Amino acid sequence: MVLFSIGGLFWWIQNSKPVSSNEETVDFLVIRGRSASEIGHELYDKGLIKNALAFKFYVQLTGKSDQIQAGEFRLSPSYSLKETVHALSGPPLELWVTIPEGLRREEIVMRFINGLEKKGSDAANFRNEFLEESEGLEGYLFPDTYLLPRDVRAASVVSVLKSNFDKKMNDIGHNFPAGYDLNDIVVLASLIEREAITNRERSVIAGILYNRLENEWPLQVDAAVQYVKANTYCKGKAECDWWPKNLTKDDLEIDSSYNTYIYSGIPPAPISNPGFESLKSAAEPTPNDYFFYIHADGEIYYAKTLQEHNSNIERYLSN
Repeated sequence: MVLFSIGGLFWWIQNSKPVSSNEETVDFLVIRGRSASEIGHELYDKGLIKNALAFKFYVQLTGKSDQIQAGEFRLSPSYSLKETVHALSGPPLELWVTIPEGLRREEIVMRFINGLEKKGSDAANFRNEFLEESEGLEGYLFPDTYLLPRDVRAASVVSVLKSNFDKKMNDIGHNFPAGYDLNDIVVLASLIEREAITNRERSVIAGILYNRLENEWPLQVDAAVQYVKANTYCKGKAECDWWPKNLTKDDLEIDSSYNTYIYSGIPPAPISNPGFESLKSAAEPTPNDYFFYIHADGEIYYAKTLQEHNSNIERYLSN
């Protein structure tokens, strides 16, 4: 037992020492969701620790495993195991921020403020700069997961989002339905993003919207009215419910070019920032004979005629 204890202590002393005396630093990325064991193996593979198992034991015994954040850190092979764990337990140089599909830019900026851990005047200044720099870019701020320096300027964030959008659109291609340009596609995608629940229904809903446009019918998309309504009562607020539910009859009569119940055609600009699948669906809709759809209990029901649509409403929404 004594020999075992002495052997274990010797193993620990040797494996907690620095890998080398080289004081050069390298950037080390912790991916969100990585376990202590996985981080330890990545540190070992990069020559930053002597033993992955020693790292796992140390962070578990000291309770540090829950303190390691996702993000980018600057480490050195000259650090001891304790110094490496201490560095990983501090604030990262860069942070991961995830932007879901279908948010307005007012919602996106709050995601970055929270994700980049900005407070007080820094948060207010970041918000103001982001909204100023993104004016006219609603729909073109691509939702994705981004790794960014915690002190990044809002203008740089907007540029990164727009560049990502351009890349994704190049992947989709620009072979749009005849008579429609990029802005039309992005506007329709922004509607689809807010209307669809699953990816499989996006291109079908896109086909329905095109059917309505080709027949000069109003699109009658609730999300567009929600966008208009929020423009009024959320104006100037940092935190707000930007997608009001339970629209009233009066809401559907709001005089706005975004109100797709009283104005036919495509709204003048996007109402949200769509993801890849909605953009692809708007660019490549599935041809169909439907003109109506409703959601009920997580399912979607299509109809070719108003009579069929009313029947679906009676059957699935009247309970």
